[in-house]
Amino acid sequence: MCEHLLTLIVFTPLAGIPLILFLPAGPNGRLTRLVSLAVSLITLALSVKLLAAFDPSGAGMQFVEKYTWIKSVGIQYYLGADGLSVPLIALTALLSTVAIIASWGITDRVKGYFPLFLILEFSMLGVFAALDFFLFYVFWEIMLVPMYFLIGIWGGPRREYAAIKFFLYTLIGSLLMLLAILAMYFRVGEGTFDMLRFAEVLSADPRSASTWGILVFIALFIGFAIKVPIFPFHTWLPDAHVEAPTAISVILAGVLLKMGTYGILRVNYPILPDAAFALAPWIAILGVINILYGSLVAMAQEDLKKLIAYSSIGHMGFCILGFAAFQTQALNGAIMQIFNHGMVTAGLFLIAGVIYDRAHTRGVNEFGGLATKFPVYSGFVSLIFFASLGLPGLNSFWGEFLVLVGSFNAGAPENWLPYFFKIMVGVALLGVVVTAAYHLWTIQRMFLGPFNQKWAHLTDMDFREIISMTPTAVFAVAVGVYPRLVLDLFAPYADALLKWMGG
Repeated sequence: MCEHLLTLIVFTPLAGIPLILFLPAGPNGRLTRLVSLAVSLITLALSVKLLAAFDPSGAGMQFVEKYTWIKSVGIQYYLGADGLSVPLIALTALLSTVAIIASWGITDRVKGYFPLFLILEFSMLGVFAALDFFLFYVFWEIMLVPMYFLIGIWGGPRREYAAIKFFLYTLIGSLLMLLAILAMYFRVGEGTFDMLRFAEVLSADPRSASTWGILVFIALFIGFAIKVPIFPFHTWLPDAHVEAPTAISVILAGVLLKMGTYGILRVNYPILPDAAFALAPWIAILGVINILYGSLVAMAQEDLKKLIAYSSIGHMGFCILGFAAFQTQALNGAIMQIFNHGMVTAGLFLIAGVIYDRAHTRGVNEFGGLATKFPVYSGFVSLIFFASLGLPGLNSFWGEFLVLVGSFNAGAPENWLPYFFKIMVGVALLGVVVTAAYHLWTIQRMFLGPFNQKWAHLTDMDFREIISMTPTAVFAVAVGVYPRLVLDLFAPYADALLKWMGG
């Protein structure tokens, strides 16, 4: 089975669509939901098998599948996975299962919602497994369609606006990415879209350090930066999160944002390392802007979902700062933060969905004293909030700590970069303080003080909600106590990337 394991993982979600379409939906769409959950659980089981079979000591591609697809232009069906993509494939499968459980309350047009969700899962898994640029781009573009409809049909009052804005931003990024891919394709001149071959040829090409290389790098970077999102390409994110159904916000924050950082590490850095080094200070500045801007704007929010959305912008800034440092600890921390953020932010949006389903409001200032009446919900919120703010002993602490320590030590001593990165770390630490402040202030406003009797009729979390929240809570504690659970998966890839780039 390992020979075609990646194909099975990527295409299993599609197997549920014919069953959903041809079988009756059942009472309130129950059969449709069960089929979707079963297919997603199978995908998750295959992803666990992938993790178990993966050799973390190797930095190269494993589980490779390579077949000619369109011979005349060199397009291949080419899949593979390494220490960067294997954990993200597992994360996608896990959060997709969690999101389907969180979608159990969807009863409107279930035969539309769940097939679209399975197509979305298929495309996300494909992005993390594809090693042919054409195949990668196909998966990347397929993802736009189900996400557009899932927000535009099942979202909130301004769903059409949010869906169109998401689609247009991402489409612009995709077009820039396509132009860059074609520029590299013709530059390589071998009639192939093989990502690894692109890296071999272009990383050694002197022109990659010229204006041509810088422009191609920037085009790719903007395409991925929109997805991260990096300031100033971030404005689609709060609207999309606020209007999207809870489960789609989980996927948006937990997986789709990771596609942007994955693209930078999979495409920009190994293929155009000279351009990456040349632009490193600017990338670091963008990362620090993300940290400060996201944290400060999150502090000003009264809508819980919008607060979480802006917190994502801030947290992803640590990843970008770590990328720019070209230092082992910083890069390991940045990659770890990608994974940590996916789990923690998924938990945050599930928390927002629990309270909204009951109170039909996300106004942070409208609650108060919830801890006295809803102990289970309060416990989950406190744990995930403390993980999100980077409390030592919980998972996010390690990613941010490694990024800050590594970035502080970045730069060659013979130039000005060490001083530059020390300043960047100092500014980023202000963001850490603000992040802790808005998390604690939110807990104070919602859970402490006198109980607002307006919400006396509300009930605590039910069994389904506890099940959906448990993976993120367990992960936060387990990785916080023993970070090597995920760090050992990433470390060989990070070391190999820096060695490849000469960093």
